[in-house]
Amino acid sequence: MPHAPIARTENAADPYRWLEKRDSEEVLEYLKAENTYLEAELAEQRELREALFQEIKGRIRETDLSLPSPWGAYLYYQRTTAGDEYPRHYRCPRPADGSLDADESAEQLLLDPNALANGGFLSLGSFSVSQDHQLLAYSLDTSGDETYQLFVKNLVTGELSELPFTDCDGSMTWANDSQTLFFGELDDCHRPHKLYRHRLGSDSAELVFHEADGRFFLNCYRASSERQLVLLLNSKTTSEVWVLDADTPDATFSCLATREDGHEYYVDHGKVDGDWAWLIRSNQSGINFALYCVKQSTAAQTPSREHWQPLRGHDPQVMLEGVSLNDSALILSLREGGLPIIEVHARDQPAYRVILPDAAYSLYVQDSLEFASPVIRLRYEALNRPAQIRQLSLASGAQQVLKETPVLGPFDADSYVSQRLWATAPDGSQVPISLVAKRAVLGQPAPLYLYGYGAYGESLDPWFSHARLSLLERGCVFAIAHVRGGGELGEAWYRAGKLEHKHNSFSDFIACAEHLIASGYTSPDRLAISGGSAGGLLIGAVLNQRPELFAAAIAEVPFVDVLNTMQNPDLPLTVTEYDEWGDPHEPAVFERIKNYAPYENVKAQAYPAILAVAGYNDSRVQYWEAAKWVAKLRANKTDNRLLLLKTDLDAGHGGMSGRYQALRDVALEYAFLFKVFKLG
Repeated sequence: MPHAPIARTENAADPYRWLEKRDSEEVLEYLKAENTYLEAELAEQRELREALFQEIKGRIRETDLSLPSPWGAYLYYQRTTAGDEYPRHYRCPRPADGSLDADESAEQLLLDPNALANGGFLSLGSFSVSQDHQLLAYSLDTSGDETYQLFVKNLVTGELSELPFTDCDGSMTWANDSQTLFFGELDDCHRPHKLYRHRLGSDSAELVFHEADGRFFLNCYRASSERQLVLLLNSKTTSEVWVLDADTPDATFSCLATREDGHEYYVDHGKVDGDWAWLIRSNQSGINFALYCVKQSTAAQTPSREHWQPLRGHDPQVMLEGVSLNDSALILSLREGGLPIIEVHARDQPAYRVILPDAAYSLYVQDSLEFASPVIRLRYEALNRPAQIRQLSLASGAQQVLKETPVLGPFDADSYVSQRLWATAPDGSQVPISLVAKRAVLGQPAPLYLYGYGAYGESLDPWFSHARLSLLERGCVFAIAHVRGGGELGEAWYRAGKLEHKHNSFSDFIACAEHLIASGYTSPDRLAISGGSAGGLLIGAVLNQRPELFAAAIAEVPFVDVLNTMQNPDLPLTVTEYDEWGDPHEPAVFERIKNYAPYENVKAQAYPAILAVAGYNDSRVQYWEAAKWVAKLRANKTDNRLLLLKTDLDAGHGGMSGRYQALRDVALEYAFLFKVFKLG
């Protein structure tokens, strides 16, 4: 039997802190030893892992063309080719008949990430074509640390220029002159804190804005109208917006409303009733946000707060999540009863909501296309339904499925049952669960994979997965616990799972597990749980609290060393996280976090089988969080179940960058579960 690596301890408050010494030979040797141990423990699964990889890959159309997007005189699209890790980016002349048929004989290759990656890590940040369609601005991360190099390619001559700037966040925003680019710079804590203006042909850039407050992120983007540039500064609880006419990029940004603690507002520019206007989504009148409008005829310059006129009032039952603008319509992204809703307000037409076929689903505006387009595109999917791109005619509400992600081989969506269940939390709150299984499996306890996140107000809407079919076809059930801390039931649901209420995320997840067991869907010896990043914190916490409920756990880049991380303001993103977790330099907050922090609360008890995955170059959740957690678990747990740590030494927060590499990672995780569940 292979011997598990035993990490040495130091006589200190944190005995495994030495694992934080990045790039030291001792640390690298330990991480490599853990990787070797994992491979030895799963040696008998190698054939199964390869079979799973081939099985999953076999469901995916490896050579495919994305749905082309019309813009100006061109169709823009991507093509994936069998054997390639990344899609290539193309364009071709736009057909005169208005069709979306790409003309391969006339297409132009814009970018080939496969050639740029050269077999290593590659993440494409910005991909932005200038307004005159002659230049492509793009950014690349080649290590996984989310620091980018900036490039501009002349699409007429093919000439390529690398811009001479460092510590870039990857954003690149064109002004309307097609010669001016705005880009962001990262500070020492990996926070976008400066905005620069660069004129092509120059080796320098002018500092436009410096955000000194460590809680605030900086982001520049183009408004829907293409007539304005928007500079958004936002923390977890407060925002401030500055705007600039895209036709005058050398002018100065103007502030719409000075930041006020607790006031969040987000801005877009377009048309309302045929008039150019600013649309402002703000929480000034309620936590679920209301919508305000300022027509430019009312405020010729910037739409200062005194000019804001209510367009849609606050609704305590409906969350206003987003606004999309079009020349002829206003499209609202709402959330009601835990589900996303698209509501369309077309000019001179009654408002309507988009009707969809499933009880639980994911839905969002994928592309509003050109500003004057009579249609928009929606992305829709469910646990049992592959992603569809639906074209919505704004005036009539008619929908057309333009593209559905293919599933190769035998597949029938109706052979799977998708359900919405509700668990009762200890305080009586009803917690939604989304679940999918083969019809034949329901009615008896089965292996069940329960996923959770529950942080930052992010909504974990049901999604389809080609890989997940390998679980379902082997008789497994898949479920999502929509715990407090997420945004599925509005802003109040989020606030009830953060700061002093964070314990609700954990009790909600446990309640979901207990409900699934009590309802006969599974049993503790066949229940696996999983979560990543802040979801990894969730998994680590519930493992300490109720380890007997679970047979296995997978923690992806888990935020399990939360107490130590939040006490170190020099680490990337720590200060910005105070609004989510609290500042442990305050004694009461320190005790609160200490009471649930996964690393601190590891104790001598039996734990389920555990697989932890880390990225060595991860700038969000440092690799040592998983490493220290596993080391402490191995020293304290009283069982002999599997405890494995996999560190991707060439990856960051999102894991390996290529599509085939990602599939192999999934195959590894499934093989781990099948070993625990004794499935083939």
